Amino acid sequence: MSEMIQVELTTTQRDLLLRGLQFVRSSVKLSIGPSRIPDEQRSEQLEAIETLERQLREDLVIQPSTHLS
Repeated sequence: MSEMIQVELTTTQRDLLLRGLQFVRSSVKLSIGPSRIPDEQRSEQLEAIETLERQLREDLVIQPSTHLS
């Protein structure tokens, strides 16, 4: 089982991660030649990327910063 961690992100940080995941997904989809991974492994990676994207879109909890003065 994978270890779970929680990360608090701003909307800007979340959007940046989502854009980065688009590049990662494209890289996995477009890999060709000797660097290409087996189709099954590639499908698993694409599924993991899509799951992470869904979680980032659905589970964003914006909590205001608390600054002690």
